[in-house]
Parts: sequence; C-alpha cells; structure tokens
Amino acid sequence: MLVQIALGTGLLILNLVVMAVAALLLETAFRRSHPWLVSQPQRPKLLLMLVGVGLWVLAVITSGVWIWATTLHILGAFTTLEEAIYFAIESFTTLGLGDVVPRKEWRILAAMTAVNGFLSFGLLTALLVEALRQVRLAQLERLHHNR
Repeated sequence: MLVQIALGTGLLILNLVVMAVAALLLETAFRRSHPWLVSQPQRPKLLLMLVGVGLWVLAVITSGVWIWATTLHILGAFTTLEEAIYFAIESFTTLGLGDVVPRKEWRILAAMTAVNGFLSFGLLTALLVEALRQVRLAQLERLHHNR
C-alpha cells in the first residue's frame, strides 16, 4: 500500500511538473504573440487562440494519460499497453466504467489516477479561461483606446 501511495504521489508530482512547464511555454507564446492577438481583426484571432489552447490542453492531458498508462503497464497492472491506456483515459476522465481494472495489488493507483485527471482538468480549464480572458480584455482595451 505504501509503495502505491509513494509511486502515485511521484506520478502526480511528475504530471504537475509537466503541466507547469506546459503553462510556462504557453505563457511565453502568448507574450510573444500578444501584439498580434490584440490587433485587428480580433475575432478570428480569438477563435484561433481558443482552438490553439484547446489543442494545448488536449496535449497536456494526453501526456498525463501516457505517463500513467506506461507506468501501469510496466508495473504489470495490465497485460497490454492498450488496456493500460484505456484504463488511464477512463480514470483521468473519472468515467470509471469498471470493465478494465488493474490487478488487485495496484488498485490504489486507480484512485490516484482519477485524482490526477480531476486535478489536471481543473487546472488546465482555469488556465484556458484565464488566457482567453486576458486576451479578450486586451483586445477590448485596444478597441476602446483606438476610438
């Protein structure tokens, strides 16, 4: 049990580091493209930004799923990598169908995988909303300033 908790904690920390690095890269990209994003025409750029950040969120979530799935497969919690990936996706989304479950000695990791997914979706959604809000506020300020 303690091994699972320690391993799960390590995987949670690793995923948080991945999200933090990805957020830093996203912030850098926004800082560099800010003048372009707030210039006219603004609406298509807002749409493009929303799609881009959505794809960024998907990539970060996918990397987290792969980290968990690979670890679970290496540990022997699942016989195939496909089962481990399916389980990790199920857990990350907290869908939890229960049709694929890890071996009994690794089941605490199942709950920790769900915690990681829940945390990831929450943090990344907050970042998505904040990025959209910041760009839109800057766009509106630019419009108001130009009048």
